[in-house]
Amino acid sequence: MNDVSFETALSDRVEYMLGACTKCGKCVEVCPSVRPAGISDSNPKEIVGGILDVARAGAGPEASIKWASSCMLSGECIKACDYGVNPRFLLAMARVAIAKAKNELPDRRRKGVQNFRGMSQDVSVLSRLQLDDEVLERLGQKTVSVSKPSETPDFIFYTGCNVLKTPHIALLALDIMDALGISYHVMGGPSHCCGIMQLRAGDVEMSGRLGSNTVEKLSHSKSGKVLSWCPSCYVQFTETTLPTFEKLHGSRPFEMMPFIRFLRNRLDLLKQHLHKRVELRAALHRHPGVAGIMEAAADILRAVPGVVLVDLKQPAVGLQSVTVGALPAYKRELQLNELQAARHAGVDALVAVYHSDHRELCAHERDWPFRIINILEVLGESMGLHRVDRFKQLKMMQDADIIVEECRDLIAHHTIDAETARNVVIKSMIEDQPLPLKDGPRPVEQRPDDVPPA
Repeated sequence: MNDVSFETALSDRVEYMLGACTKCGKCVEVCPSVRPAGISDSNPKEIVGGILDVARAGAGPEASIKWASSCMLSGECIKACDYGVNPRFLLAMARVAIAKAKNELPDRRRKGVQNFRGMSQDVSVLSRLQLDDEVLERLGQKTVSVSKPSETPDFIFYTGCNVLKTPHIALLALDIMDALGISYHVMGGPSHCCGIMQLRAGDVEMSGRLGSNTVEKLSHSKSGKVLSWCPSCYVQFTETTLPTFEKLHGSRPFEMMPFIRFLRNRLDLLKQHLHKRVELRAALHRHPGVAGIMEAAADILRAVPGVVLVDLKQPAVGLQSVTVGALPAYKRELQLNELQAARHAGVDALVAVYHSDHRELCAHERDWPFRIINILEVLGESMGLHRVDRFKQLKMMQDADIIVEECRDLIAHHTIDAETARNVVIKSMIEDQPLPLKDGPRPVEQRPDDVPPA
């Protein structure tokens, strides 16, 4: 057994990468966070040099600390480096070092636990306001689902946690794989944690324990591949957990592939199932943080008969919408400009890929002359697959009491405390609205074709 701890192995990786950095500053020069973070007048080489200090000691120049805290995980820095350094990873480690310098381990551990429990409650409540036991089981959220599959599937489909707040997206992913004849086992949710909450709090060892435990659970497929949905989990595993696991054990038990890239690789097969024309002028809401995802999404949309893809010529930054929240004012500006551009272009739909994009944007459908939908809804329509977007229906009501009343049967079925449900709805649905709706909240009428089945 290897006696080296996860934290020690991670520290060795960080130190090696710090040594490889030449402080050339190219990563700062291409970073889209620099201008809105207010550090564009600082010397890029000095910012990078400061980051090396911060990653080692948790302290450094103000501009360097501001750069680390403003990172949207766009990934432009990775492409800019000529020396094999991953600046995005170093910025994450700088943030960890800052957290460790500010608080002792018991406080960091406590914060990690609190953040994890809060996320777990939000995911559990919002998914159960929309789904019965059978569908939760299909998404890997009941007891039998967390065990090792009895028959080895072609792939493991890893949902992450927060997509379960918008379960129609994850369900459509499963429906599409069923249609393509792909065998899979679903894992995800808080019982398969990637450890990111603990890492952000600065509790590296606990993050490593949780992540390594999930690595073992995900290691049972014929292909040796895990199909991932959540981009945050993808970055956490591919840039932090799996490379450190490999350093400890000499190999990694699987490779991770984003689901949209997986579909793009099977586009010829997918086209055979696109039977229905979807007359749609669509604009793609873009975040480039995982290489190749937006290009794959565009190719998939163009393959759907009837879809016309419109380029809104708006900036594409960040890993997903939630990570752009590192710069709140900039995020609101981006979202407003995109909505205005979509209206000006006369699109029928603004199409997002990720779940956090959908959560933040979907209620704007109330106020703008186009739909806000997920890419898998477009695919599903052409394939004859449909899942009701109950999250959007509920969020557009913009009234916690009405939403709780709408969900009273499922609240009773899952024995959720009504006040807890109300608080989660307010915090993680209604207030998850970076750009305010026009004229504030007001209830909307439900479209007849949006009424969910009994």
